[in-house]
Amino acid sequence: MEFTGGGRLEVRITASDVGKRVSVRYLTDAGASGERFTDAVGVLTSWDAGVLLITRRSGETVRIAEQALAAGKVVPAAPARRRGPAATFAELARATARAWQPLESEALGEWTLRAASGFTRRANSVLPLGDPGLPLDAALERVREWYAARGLPAYVQTATGAEGTQELLCAELEGRGWVREVSAEVRIAALAPIGDLDADVTAVRLERSFDERWLRRYQRFGEPGPHVLKVLGGGPSVWFASVAGTEDIPAAIGRCVVDGRWAGFMAVEVAPDQRRRGLATAVMTALARRALEEGASAAWLQVESDNDGARALYDGMGFATHHHYHHYRWTDA
Repeated sequence: MEFTGGGRLEVRITASDVGKRVSVRYLTDAGASGERFTDAVGVLTSWDAGVLLITRRSGETVRIAEQALAAGKVVPAAPARRRGPAATFAELARATARAWQPLESEALGEWTLRAASGFTRRANSVLPLGDPGLPLDAALERVREWYAARGLPAYVQTATGAEGTQELLCAELEGRGWVREVSAEVRIAALAPIGDLDADVTAVRLERSFDERWLRRYQRFGEPGPHVLKVLGGGPSVWFASVAGTEDIPAAIGRCVVDGRWAGFMAVEVAPDQRRRGLATAVMTALARRALEEGASAAWLQVESDNDGARALYDGMGFATHHHYHHYRWTDA
């Protein structure tokens, strides 16, 4: 990171730059060995009472005292990924939403309130893609009322790290007592290389529906009521994969939703005693080939930031992080 101009460090940002992407250098320590500096790049989400808040691509918030600033400047939006398909945040957010459809939804301006009897945060959270049509406090009050009427916690799904994402909304939610519970990466890749992987797909069975055995391997719910079945089965063109295992439970499963040029991969699960045998790769390769037959050319998936094993697998398949998404929950505490 280069700040110098003629050998000088300069602070060239002010509070008027809130909402812009910035790069700063600031003092973190002044010990016996001299001053220590570190750098931060992200969206300037607040500058108040002598403290700057910068939201990094991952959603992490950095607090910096104004007097600790050594240098700072506005920088261009993050460059487009060099690998994988081109995609805007809005396009990808809508594609991922269509792949995980709620049972009930309601518009609040350009926000969408979604509910599915509590099965997954993705189907039971607000998708805020634009203006809610109300002042923010009034909109959030409406959100709380809507979810309370359904006996559900109020969640808002936000994103950081790409052009057009919602760093400012994240900061507004945090300032109002909303707590970030889960963060994940949305990754994208070209679909054809996944379909071309040298994987043994002969044991992978593809079907339009799933059964109780598939659900036993998935295990991301309590009681598999009708709401679970409807959410899993919903989407433009849905495929379920399974690899036979023992005790009437598949050794591996997966789900893929084909939607125009996009193929979304979800619910890839492998039995603990069957891992590192290439089953996850086989499942995804088989699903990718079917999606290619339906005309898709790009792939997406979501992986939690602390799932190192899955992230390594997807690295090898060519997936790159497009942005991060987060679920903020309202808490009265």
